Amino acid sequence: MSQKKDSSALVKKIYIIENLDCANCAAAVERRLNAMPEVTEAVLTFATKQLRITAEDPDNLLDKIRAEASAVEPGVEIYPRTRSRKNKTTSAHSAEASHEHEHTHEHHHESSCGCSHEHDHEQENHDSSCGCGHDHSHAHHHREKASRLSAENKKDLVQILIGAALFISGIILNAVSLVIPADVILLIGYLLLGGRIILTAGKNLTRGKVFDENFLMSLATIAAICIGDFKEAVGVMLFYRVGELFEEIAVERSRSQIMDAVDMRPEVVTKVHGSHTHVIPAEDAEIGDILQIRPGDRIPLDGTVVEGESRIDTSPVTGEPVPVTVKAGDSVVSGCINTSGLLKMKVEKALDESMVTKILDSVENAAASKPQIERFIARFARVYTPVVVLLAVLTAIVPSLVTGDWNHWIYTAITFLVISCPCALVLSVPLAFFSGIGAGSKRGILFKGGISLEAMKNVRAVVMDKTGTITQGNFKLQEAVPANGTDADTLLALCASCEQNSTHPIAQSILAAARDKQISLDTPSEVEEIAGHGIRAALPQGEVLCGNRKLMDQFHVPVNAAALNYGTEVFAALNGTFIGHLVIADTIKPEAADAISAIRSKDIVTAMLTGDAQENADAVAKATGIDEVHARLLPQDKLETLKEIRAAHGAVMFVGDGINDAPVLAGADVGAAMGSGADAAIEAADVVFMTSQLDAVPKALEIAHTSLRIARQNVVFALVIKALVMVLGLAGFANMWMAVFADTGVAMICVLNSIRILYRKKL
Repeated sequence: MSQKKDSSALVKKIYIIENLDCANCAAAVERRLNAMPEVTEAVLTFATKQLRITAEDPDNLLDKIRAEASAVEPGVEIYPRTRSRKNKTTSAHSAEASHEHEHTHEHHHESSCGCSHEHDHEQENHDSSCGCGHDHSHAHHHREKASRLSAENKKDLVQILIGAALFISGIILNAVSLVIPADVILLIGYLLLGGRIILTAGKNLTRGKVFDENFLMSLATIAAICIGDFKEAVGVMLFYRVGELFEEIAVERSRSQIMDAVDMRPEVVTKVHGSHTHVIPAEDAEIGDILQIRPGDRIPLDGTVVEGESRIDTSPVTGEPVPVTVKAGDSVVSGCINTSGLLKMKVEKALDESMVTKILDSVENAAASKPQIERFIARFARVYTPVVVLLAVLTAIVPSLVTGDWNHWIYTAITFLVISCPCALVLSVPLAFFSGIGAGSKRGILFKGGISLEAMKNVRAVVMDKTGTITQGNFKLQEAVPANGTDADTLLALCASCEQNSTHPIAQSILAAARDKQISLDTPSEVEEIAGHGIRAALPQGEVLCGNRKLMDQFHVPVNAAALNYGTEVFAALNGTFIGHLVIADTIKPEAADAISAIRSKDIVTAMLTGDAQENADAVAKATGIDEVHARLLPQDKLETLKEIRAAHGAVMFVGDGINDAPVLAGADVGAAMGSGADAAIEAADVVFMTSQLDAVPKALEIAHTSLRIARQNVVFALVIKALVMVLGLAGFANMWMAVFADTGVAMICVLNSIRILYRKKL
């Protein structure tokens, strides 16, 4: 195959890759795989340990992919992402078979099965088969993984402690003039601390891999030994191993914190068969199946409640802390937690289409979508290391030839070698964006890529649809204004009695208001619907007219009501006499005014696009503080208006929820969709607000700005420290300890700086 394929036959497959040493090594593996002619695209995300391969048949290439990856990074393991889930499902089956549901699910067990409660130690082996739909075997998998990691870290820690003891012993022996024993002790300490690194460097050299941190650290410390500085060599290797250990722990914890927070997929679910239940793997649940969810369980799949009533904690999906009451007929989404009553639900979407999978896929896809700054750093790192190594060689040779002080300049060159590894740069930038994506998911904001986060920094105008975005999208009775001696309840009762058989949204809002007030209604003996005007009905009280002003004019009923600035008026007359009017309007979201104020505080212009009447749009804008209003727009007009706003102010973020908003969302610099909106809008958007609340917009902007700011801080900090150590080295003031800090120390600080966004309370 001489060239990469570009056809509809291409398949995108995700694999898990383990045993990568660092982000720079991951970048090298990615470049190697992209060079394969059979591979159209390879994206390796160090933050999630995921490898995305686009090819005609990725699975058939897997052995070759493994070989290519191993040539760059020996010891790496690559396997399909589904492997871990299959293993966990198998364990669920075996647990179910061995226990055969021995315990009865009484109330005390229900609470122990919940997401916010601990499991009894005796029940641990039964976790995966208890049938609650909660991710017990998934938790067990992570416990095994955590223990495995801690065992590796423990081994490293033991080596570091022994090496440190030998290092201190060597210094003490050297201080009392026992030179030979001191050097022997220090050499043993060096081999213990650096043996693995030297062996890895040797293996890599046979594969043509020169500019990796193992080789650079080995070369630097061996050079120190050659010039007789045993203490420096051991001390530097000790410091390097300590920094490497802390960096590994920090990266792994940040990775697990983010992925565990968003991976809410269930392993098993409890399927109902008549009066019996049994546990099945979650991926085997089909649309139409009835599942049981006990108190404390997580909703496993998207569906509809068919039996029971409870309160649902939606915070894992939406970030909102207030529980929502659900009953038969209500929709529920996976990932939320059932906090009180026993529920039965009908599956509406399979696992692959449910909310929990969409959230996980969104975060994983986002992590794989590399912003411009990350791509730049990856290119920069490829140039940076060879340049610094060349500078080290020149530093060792040129000044030495002039001054004759070979030891001093070789030592200075060694410091250059130590800081020439670009890991801090290559790791910290994607981790900053990944942390921002994780912080957003915890707050019900799904970014579809680092590119989306990066694009938000340029947003100068936020343009919003009105209905469903700024307003609730549902008509509601705002006011009943009686006239001519009629009271408000009588006015509402007469209008609602007329509208009983209408399906119009305004009629439904009148009926809802009457039900809320528990007003009894009369059944009309005769009803006439007059198109475009309203209804004439015969009620026990007499002839009632209920409709717009045209209806009143048609029947010559004088109306003495002030014109409204916002909403729709429904006029009523009884036996030819005007008795008042009702004001119906779409309700503005309670958080809208504060959200728009927060957006404007960032020096961002706010605008509203709507097909509604100008007076209604102006009233909403006045109530919420929106800067610009564009009303009476047809769907095709919105995109043109958006372009005009972009020309006037700069990059535009559009927020909408309707299917007619999809073209505008796609045409904006950043498109954001409400989670309650149409699927087409959500698909076209760069950001999805699961809460469907407007205050998610300033939160998203703040997360984006913070993530980008942290990424830039990391780049500047890493480069400044490395440059400073180089200058100090040339001036004779820097030692190898500083150089190691400029490498692993800076990387660790950048990692900690990257993940701090996860812990910010206010965003």
